[in-house]
Amino acid sequence: MSGAPPRPREQRRLDTLHRLEQDVDAWVATAGADATPYLVPLSFLWDGETLLISTAAANPTARNLRAGGRVRLTIGPTRDVVLIEGTAETLDAVSDEAGDAFAEKTGFDPRRERTHYPYFRIRPSLIQAWREVNELAGRDVMVAGAWLP
Repeated sequence: MSGAPPRPREQRRLDTLHRLEQDVDAWVATAGADATPYLVPLSFLWDGETLLISTAAANPTARNLRAGGRVRLTIGPTRDVVLIEGTAETLDAVSDEAGDAFAEKTGFDPRRERTHYPYFRIRPSLIQAWREVNELAGRDVMVAGAWLP
């Protein structure tokens, strides 16, 4: 433990927004109809309200997102966690602007792949942020899709 005092919620929100804007990769967790969990690292783009990810259509993650739409992502190391729960909307294509922004940020352009890579727009419903055990209380920074004051 670092011994640092817990951050106030507003600082956690600002730190979370910084991670969403600056980080490139997240761990993405989904589950199939048989409840088999899948966890994969995927790159993302934050547009200020939603995250945009892409993965091959044949992958379990894509199949799970198409079927159920529920997703959980984590960003950051284990001692600076941003955990996001949300729902995913399948997009078989995105605007040139969104595709270009995704490719620029992530270094990967799904539009150039030979196999189909759908995009998924993830709308967060819950976001939590914590660094140490002393930040577990009050870790919610977004609930029901709304940032907490």
